[in-house]
Amino acid sequence: MRMSPQNRTMTGLLGVAAVMTSLSFAAVPFYDWFCRVTGYAGTTAVATSESDVVLDQTMLVRFDASTSAGMPWEFKPVQKEMEVQIGATNLAFYEAYNPTDRVIAGTAGFNVAPDTAGGYFAKIECFCFTEQVLQPGERVSMPVSFYIDPAIVDDREGKFVKAITLSYTFHTTALPDQQAALDLDNVAAPAAVRN
Repeated sequence: MRMSPQNRTMTGLLGVAAVMTSLSFAAVPFYDWFCRVTGYAGTTAVATSESDVVLDQTMLVRFDASTSAGMPWEFKPVQKEMEVQIGATNLAFYEAYNPTDRVIAGTAGFNVAPDTAGGYFAKIECFCFTEQVLQPGERVSMPVSFYIDPAIVDDREGKFVKAITLSYTFHTTALPDQQAALDLDNVAAPAAVRN
């Protein structure tokens, strides 16, 4: 049985649509991987240990914080800036406060400006690596341990960077299952007392 030209065209178009849809889903993880490897778009590097080399040169690191729409936390850097030695491990702190009467979970997205410095800003430990859960009225101090890779001074564009800004934005996320169950128990208990 032969297909009509209209059916062949429709089948071809559906195939193209299926391939394009598949590629769009693959693009997100590929872009994420590409940014992590190259530092593109201000994506920072993740280090498993401290730098082996510490230079005499210093660089200014500025800290910035914000929250996404709908995130009720108060979030700010403890220090506005630090002068750091290139290659030396540093510790900075951010503070988050949950002013509400409910448990809220959040994750921090981050980037570095200028973009050319992203791949040279290496985080060893960071609160942004995991989800944070704050109880009602809870205030926490969250550390980020980092260094600036000495290779930045040999980079064609990186060698001109004199200051780096590390920015975080906290977004609301769903509560972990265990915490959500506790939250439901706390909501159900007062209802039972009222009846």
